[in-house]
Amino acid sequence: MAGIKPFYCMRPAAECASRVAALPYDVYNREEAKSEVEREPLSFLRIDRAETSFPDDVDTYDERVYARARELMAQMEADGIFVTEEVPCYYLYELTMDGHTQTGITACSSVDDYLNQIVKKHENTRADKEVDRIRHVDVTDAQTGPIFLAYRASGVIKKLEEEVKKEEALYDFTSPDGVRHRVFKIARPEWVSAITEEFSHIPHTYIADGHHRAASAVKVALKRREERPEYTGEEEFNYFLSVLFPDDELQILSYNRVVKDLNGLGTQEFLDQVRESFEITGKIERKAENPAGKTAENTVNTENAGCDAYSGKIPARKGEICMLLDGAWYTLKARESIMTADPVKGLDVSLLQEHLLTPILGIGDPRTDKRIEFIGGIRGTKELEKRVDTDMAVAFSMYPTSMAELLSVADAGLLMPPKSTWFEPKLRSGLFIHKLS
Repeated sequence: MAGIKPFYCMRPAAECASRVAALPYDVYNREEAKSEVEREPLSFLRIDRAETSFPDDVDTYDERVYARARELMAQMEADGIFVTEEVPCYYLYELTMDGHTQTGITACSSVDDYLNQIVKKHENTRADKEVDRIRHVDVTDAQTGPIFLAYRASGVIKKLEEEVKKEEALYDFTSPDGVRHRVFKIARPEWVSAITEEFSHIPHTYIADGHHRAASAVKVALKRREERPEYTGEEEFNYFLSVLFPDDELQILSYNRVVKDLNGLGTQEFLDQVRESFEITGKIERKAENPAGKTAENTVNTENAGCDAYSGKIPARKGEICMLLDGAWYTLKARESIMTADPVKGLDVSLLQEHLLTPILGIGDPRTDKRIEFIGGIRGTKELEKRVDTDMAVAFSMYPTSMAELLSVADAGLLMPPKSTWFEPKLRSGLFIHKLS
């Protein structure tokens, strides 16, 4: 059963919260992070991406970068930008984007639950991507970016959340991307006990987003256990910062793909090979730029079943993929011969990978092949068109993986292909900090 606990949270003072809150460190490249810190000097990216304090010739992973992160955190605490709770608390974290609201419990989850697969994952992690966060957590002695966890919805938790939301919010602000963030402190002993008790009856939690952060937190804990053989299991490093959301409130966006070339194939030869596994049901051509510099679209084939509601750019149902190639959008429908009830092989991202990307385009390992890139659905199909207009040959607009599919894969102890899910809205870093000692 899931073991969570309240914690002595270090968090921004109320008047600073909207300025401190930052998107996760890994959604920015170095140049973007530097620009964001220049725009907002209190942004938590100063700490999460402390290389922004150095000239560009200082390596992102230089030891001085991690030392600087620790210094900045200590300085912001000394300046009163961060305050630390006097009692261990839980928090409600409510996010609203485009009319959709989801509410999570901010808590510390057990490292042992992760090791014992009570916290289930659906993706593999890469050791090279873990190293940076391991060093960041270890040197700063704190976890600064919460792991996005899901759990099967509980009526008890929902009723308790309704009661908590009757109180005044600790934070209530709208971030520059239009997402409203509300945070409520849960310090009443009876509420804290009720949450802890209810989660003790929930069999599993699931990593929705933050696999690398979770793995890094666990590896820091194992490192410290090895360094301190007398550890009891109750030390703070035995827990990792998380926000737990009910599965029925979460939305997954598509995770789209762009590929640099057609693997030596001509357009018609490529389409002929695609037809072996996918029915090509429609085609929408994009016109050249008009004199005003704007693009227009013209339907040249009305057999666009499944994508007509979205002008042929976004699939309307599972088993469909929209593809941009040579200035035209096509709709691909998976043939019955490749459909399967297997929880992993039946995912749309798997169908694309196993029956098009690998056999036709020669992309065997999408995690390491430099010819493929992944574009979060939040950026829309305009980003796909931009990339194909500039440096890519073909783009694939995917139908989103569902929460039911994610839970099914995780419960089976299986793993999804890389970049199968894109969750929105993103949790903000810097609103909750879990000190490890």
